[in-house]
Amino acid sequence: MAELTQNEKRLLAVLAREGNAEALHLARHLEATSDAVVQWAYLAMDNGLATVDRIVEKGFVYTDEGKKYCEHGLPETQLMEKIGSGTTLAELQKHEAFRIGFGQLRKKGLVVVKDGSVSNVDGASTSEDEIALKNPGEGGPRVKELIKRGLLQETEAIRYSIAITPAGELAVKQGLDLREEIGTLTRDQILSGAWKNASLRKYDIAKLPKKAYPGKIHPYQRIIAEMREILLEMGFSELYGGIVQQSFWNFDALFQPQDHPAREMQDTFYLKETLPLPKGYEKVKAMHISGGETSSTGWGGIWREEKAEQCVLRTHTTSVSIQYLARNPNPPVKAFCIGRVYRRETIDTTHLAEFEQLEGIVMDEDVNFGNLLGILREFYHRMGFEGVRFKPSYYPYTEPSLDAEVFVEGIGWIEMGGAGIFREEVTAPLGINYPVLAWGLGVSRIAMLRLGLKDLRQLHHSDIAFLRETPAFRRTGGV
Repeated sequence: MAELTQNEKRLLAVLAREGNAEALHLARHLEATSDAVVQWAYLAMDNGLATVDRIVEKGFVYTDEGKKYCEHGLPETQLMEKIGSGTTLAELQKHEAFRIGFGQLRKKGLVVVKDGSVSNVDGASTSEDEIALKNPGEGGPRVKELIKRGLLQETEAIRYSIAITPAGELAVKQGLDLREEIGTLTRDQILSGAWKNASLRKYDIAKLPKKAYPGKIHPYQRIIAEMREILLEMGFSELYGGIVQQSFWNFDALFQPQDHPAREMQDTFYLKETLPLPKGYEKVKAMHISGGETSSTGWGGIWREEKAEQCVLRTHTTSVSIQYLARNPNPPVKAFCIGRVYRRETIDTTHLAEFEQLEGIVMDEDVNFGNLLGILREFYHRMGFEGVRFKPSYYPYTEPSLDAEVFVEGIGWIEMGGAGIFREEVTAPLGINYPVLAWGLGVSRIAMLRLGLKDLRQLHHSDIAFLRETPAFRRTGGV
């Protein structure tokens, strides 16, 4: 048996007199809190000297609305009492309980409405609900409905019953040293030698301390903050923009044709609001129809102003970047935006209807495709991915275009996002005469890899265990 603490000894001495007792009762004898007594009891239980029973007692309390109905009757009961021969719906509507009560009567099938008249169904009764309201402890399934209606709230009280075991009684009979223990020695005790006769508190250096769960930032938010920090260190400036964007900036200014599948209702959240087109939009329109003043032939067909005026929940943060470029057409520009975007996706383990995206742009006189690869490689290395590779791809507003992939041990190559150089069809209408490097990546995909998750939805669950056990990340150079 391990060495007993002073508090265990004190508890056993009281239990030997009191027998089986609740923690609150023992706390008064020991001049301590109930929580402290329970802690000591569990220590004694580990040594086989006591037993601890955790007793959960459920109860119910009335809300203000529930108290009112407990006194005057449920709204449906009040209405039923008003329904007689020839009662009309119009008459019932004057009753203050009509709005709630009539809906409950219809829901429970207790009334019939015909030609404006209301009558009770034969045998209709709300007595079971009334009994459940007045005696919720005996109400059975009906109580759940009353809780759902906000008339009752379920409470839970926990108490602890503690008893001494035969081994504990034997330990008391053999004698317990109840002298006060000293946990800290004073200078005088050391100099005088008084410590030699003192009862010193013993410590088990192998015993782990109680886990502490301090407040900390959500793991997903920490990863977003880490990305932001990396890009700021690399010399980028952060851009901000609203989640509601005009289709002109979300699609048209990026040379995405108006009949592109991504603009259809199944992929985009359209809003009823519209905004007037910006000054100079005609150049974008001409680019779509005929290629404007460039060598491009555009998309042809019809370009409609009303379609470009429609507002949407932004489908990418590029809508923020392109507006910044339109306001700042001269180099150098080195900026990024991290924000939430929205798409009409079927929600599953790897897709959500809303998610975070990181968008970056670089504009300067001599930047080229090699610079883009170097920037991406450096960013992913700093995020902890050693293996980075690129493969050709296609995007409507960049040419050439690529997809970036990273290598994850045990999984293989994972696609992280797309990149490229803005096409002339994007830059020319905005008066930009320099190359613009652009890339975007899904933040949540990186978070899944870093946190070892299998389901994207776990990033947004209110799971206290997940939040407590996930360590505070620090960049280590590896995933």
